[in-house]
Amino acid sequence: MPKVRTVDIIEKFNLELISGEEGINRPITTSDLSRPALEMAGYFEYYPAERIQILGKTELTFIEKLSPRERAERLEQLCTDLTPGIIVSRSLDVPAELIEAAERESVPLMRAKHKTTRLSSHLTNYLEGKLAPTTAVHGVLVDIYGIGVLITGKSGVGKSETALELVKRGHRLVADDCVEIRQEDQDTLVGESPELIEHLLEIRGIGIINVMTLFGAGAIRTKKRISLNIDLELWDQNKTYDRLGLEEEKMKIIDTDITKMTIPVRPGRNLAVIIEVAAMNLRLKRMGMNAAEQFSNRLADVIEDGEHEDL
Repeated sequence: MPKVRTVDIIEKFNLELISGEEGINRPITTSDLSRPALEMAGYFEYYPAERIQILGKTELTFIEKLSPRERAERLEQLCTDLTPGIIVSRSLDVPAELIEAAERESVPLMRAKHKTTRLSSHLTNYLEGKLAPTTAVHGVLVDIYGIGVLITGKSGVGKSETALELVKRGHRLVADDCVEIRQEDQDTLVGESPELIEHLLEIRGIGIINVMTLFGAGAIRTKKRISLNIDLELWDQNKTYDRLGLEEEKMKIIDTDITKMTIPVRPGRNLAVIIEVAAMNLRLKRMGMNAAEQFSNRLADVIEDGEHEDL
């Protein structure tokens, strides 16, 4: 099923449908847009027909200077089986030849009130968000002090219970159990909840609770950029856990790496507080304050001073 169809942008941007109504369910497969200036001059060798075509004042003014035969031919070539739609900006008058060609080829012809540059910007942002690569991860996403923390781990390790404690401490739940993630940019992952389980949290022994109903609208978020992964695992006595934090582990989601921390779980450990501190520590590192590196440097200085004294 297509992620975006022409009818979606008609509804989103309140576009006026002029002709080609039969094609409004055409799929839009790319966020790239085209302003067919060279095409209006007759050069169709590299015409990107699969893109949304936007005609502004420049293109329409040029079209008016063409002979009736040239105008009809070029506007006919603009409408193909692949073209998801043609948008005329600034509420400009639409050439009659274009209306006829769009109707014959069932290419949606639309008109927008926006200026061409603004329309292109808004439309590109919308399509990039909708067409971004997506995946789903089993876990919980919480906004902690402005840091999107993805909590993962095996079933029953305590992810949802930890999220509940974090919500009680004033942080905001984004998604529980299933986190839908899309890569909006090369290094930007945004997570949100599937609509079916939005605002819901499953606590074993209690059942499903509605976080917004219990804790208010301030306890939830619809989506959040993911910056940190906390992986919860049962304490393994035979495993050596990082005690300094000098080595930074990474988790790859789609094509983006995010910081990963493995937190061992055992009775007596307050996971909510530990995760809070992990989020705050990540913020400090981004500000250039790394406690582990500072300690390591001080330790190296002490060792070096001791060696000099021995000499």
